[in-house]
Amino acid sequence: MIDLRSDTVTKPSLAMREAMMSAPVGDDVYGDDVTVNALEARVAAMFGKEAGLFAPSGSLANQLAIRSLVKPGEELLAETNSHIVRAELGAAAVFSGITTRTWPGGPRGILSAEDALAIARPDSGPYLVSTTAIAVENTHNFGGGSVQSISEIATLREKSKAMGIALHLDGARIWNAHIASGVSFAEYGKHFDTISVCLSKGLGAPVGSIMLSTQERITASRQWRKRYGGGMRQIGMLAAAADYALDNNLALLAEDHRRARALAQACADISPSFINPHDVETNIVALDLASISLTAAELNAQLKNEGIAASALGPKFLRLVTHLDFSDSDLEMSIAVLQKLLKSALKAK
Repeated sequence: MIDLRSDTVTKPSLAMREAMMSAPVGDDVYGDDVTVNALEARVAAMFGKEAGLFAPSGSLANQLAIRSLVKPGEELLAETNSHIVRAELGAAAVFSGITTRTWPGGPRGILSAEDALAIARPDSGPYLVSTTAIAVENTHNFGGGSVQSISEIATLREKSKAMGIALHLDGARIWNAHIASGVSFAEYGKHFDTISVCLSKGLGAPVGSIMLSTQERITASRQWRKRYGGGMRQIGMLAAAADYALDNNLALLAEDHRRARALAQACADISPSFINPHDVETNIVALDLASISLTAAELNAQLKNEGIAASALGPKFLRLVTHLDFSDSDLEMSIAVLQKLLKSALKAK
């Protein structure tokens, strides 16, 4: 099976497994794991932050970050299709008493600072909920891996700071944004109060994300991580995998992007209604099936019968995600199958 459901499906290479096996470890709850301590410091320095905290998932890293910015009864703003509000199962409300409000995103979830600030209501008084923070997702998952403009981010930072509103970066795929845009991690980092970065997507590590912020926020979030059941012990093995990924896999993301564009072009060659290849900036191919009678679930089932796994994320939205374990030979086979099925669907319309 060629698995294009997500870039979370990668498996550790032999070299990564060897790095994991040989890593010095200790009890992280006691702060004794030297390997994870070094990783947290390394990633924090990359983004210009004081400290980092390893978490078992991106959702937990996001939730720890936003609860450090937003008190119960206050609100977080985010784009309508952002991961924090659409795919984290209402965790902000359930665990932290945080309300969320969304602005309607532009095409592909591209950030407009003006749209975000238009609904911001800091210090709303005794009758209305007050806006305390804004979350930005980069790259934007449900927007097809789109990269946010650094100029829009800078504008949002300048104007939100003047309003007393903090910024959080959901940087699950910030590695892809960096490779695609050339914007440095430090440049991204300076605009946000808190950041989450994922290690188990494009980088190919098996587990983990890191929350980044000030030392004060990280110290408080370490306690909340334990409260949430996220306190871990000898996790240096997982940190060693992330170190290996940063050393060896970061540059390989460009290959994921190249293969994603090739997939998109192959689908556009059948009909431009399916996708605009120029919109594919990173490793996500978001197919719009509005021009054919097949639903995303039906096409996904056909793909599965041909040995390809994808994700139906809406009635007419099929997502394919390239990754470290997706080769050029896999690409050729995927193109052949996709073109065959899409041609057939167009004829049957």
